[in-house]
Amino acid sequence: MRARRVARAAALLVVGAVLAVLGAGTAQAAGYRYWSFWEGSASGWSYATQGPSLVRPEDGSVQGFRFSVSADSRDASKPRRAPDFAKICADTPAKDGSKRVALVIDPGSAADAPDGETPPALRTACARVAADASSAEALAAVAKPLRYDTSAMLCAISGYPATGCGEQVSGQGNGGSDGGSKAAPTSASAASSGDGNGDDGGGPSAGVLVGTGAVLLLGIAAVAQARRRRG
Repeated sequence: MRARRVARAAALLVVGAVLAVLGAGTAQAAGYRYWSFWEGSASGWSYATQGPSLVRPEDGSVQGFRFSVSADSRDASKPRRAPDFAKICADTPAKDGSKRVALVIDPGSAADAPDGETPPALRTACARVAADASSAEALAAVAKPLRYDTSAMLCAISGYPATGCGEQVSGQGNGGSDGGSKAAPTSASAASSGDGNGDDGGGPSAGVLVGTGAVLLLGIAAVAQARRRRG
């Protein structure tokens, strides 16, 4: 009977350790609420590798902006409208000395909105700008007011959201409560350059994994000892 009790206790330790690992991963998972920047093509949307002030789109380009909660470029939500230049700029003919840039501005869903705010409707616009204009200048031509922070990260388009800029939230992808810390999710949402491939490191820490491994080893040893006594 004693051996059975030891084995049962050891099994509970193992189960508890596994749950601790899973719980730690969930507790530390976090995303960032921000405007991501996308470049459109015939194959769809691609996460931009440079900020909108550095990209100089050609006439006929499609650029997208999507407000959502995501950890990094790998799970960022794409604009919910196809990058269709012909449709967006159908009423804007070409003109010498300028170029046309089609824009898809997607404020996202209510789940991604900051507390107390309602996202405006998704919209498209065709910006006619100077031939050497950047994507940021094309956006400013059709979607003022824009708001940037001191590091040149794009914080708001057409005044949305009213406050905040890249805050960490506790519920990745579902508009969880603010975590209070400031983030720079990727350079593609800022004016500066970068690779747009950051990782938030949301998994369990090394200390948690080491501690859990020790508990697992103790549990296995207890089970083995109990079996020897029964034998």
